[in-house]
Amino acid sequence: DALATMYVDRLAELGGECDFVTDVAIWYPLRVIMSILGVPEEDEPLMLKLTQELFGSSDPDTTRSFEMMEFMNVVGDFEDYFRKLTAARRANPTDDVASVIANATVDGAELPDHETNGYYIIIATAGHDTTSSSTSGGLLGLLQHPEQLMRLRQDLDRLLPTAVEEMIRWVTPVRQFMRTATEDYVLAGQKIRAGESLVLWYPSANRDEAVFSNPDRFQVDRADAKQLAFGFGGHVCLGQHLARMEISALFKELLQRVDHIELAGEPQYMQSTFVGGLKSLPIRYKLK
Repeated sequence: DALATMYVDRLAELGGECDFVTDVAIWYPLRVIMSILGVPEEDEPLMLKLTQELFGSSDPDTTRSFEMMEFMNVVGDFEDYFRKLTAARRANPTDDVASVIANATVDGAELPDHETNGYYIIIATAGHDTTSSSTSGGLLGLLQHPEQLMRLRQDLDRLLPTAVEEMIRWVTPVRQFMRTATEDYVLAGQKIRAGESLVLWYPSANRDEAVFSNPDRFQVDRADAKQLAFGFGGHVCLGQHLARMEISALFKELLQRVDHIELAGEPQYMQSTFVGGLKSLPIRYKLK
């Protein structure tokens, strides 16, 4: 809540016009997760840069290089950073998740570097990028559907939880994952054989007309406000509850304080076939 207030204050400081993605949406969840993880605030720009190079490797504005080895070098840079953080937290544990990971043991032994770095990297990337995409995409949904924005503002406390679910469904920042079938299965008349690889398209699932009424309509009071953006079962997103809290806190603060808000330019999307969302959302606004 305190960070949500701080970033709406930043909107006030920006004087009525800004790029909501680059000025607010990418920094707010980044600050939340890095404060939990234990990464110093001065290192957050590095974490953002590496995350964008990892997830935005297909976008000319964010990729380090289109060479595959450069993609692996991004992972290497993450590992170099977190190897040093592990050593620091083992020497001097503090009250953060980095200390938990660095000092964790399995059968009396410290975690190997590969597993330790894997925990760090997934928290330091998925812990903010998808939330920032849902936040900025959720605002765009409201701006493109002003009647829904008005409805939400008129009944904010009651409708905010379902509105957040609808924003996440609408954006679906994780586009796909690949899986391998472990047994033969028939789905909607299509036979899937054990050992075959298949792609799970999350945006398609979240617009399934067999599940959602008017799936292509953005609706803040949607009765069927369930969605699969966080995955399901053994692969469900560990940070889903934090993401909901962050989005809810920011929109509660913003919609209580904004008097008027509108688009001030053309939104732009990151080029990505895996994880992505808006990379620019120019807005014009007046706060109370």
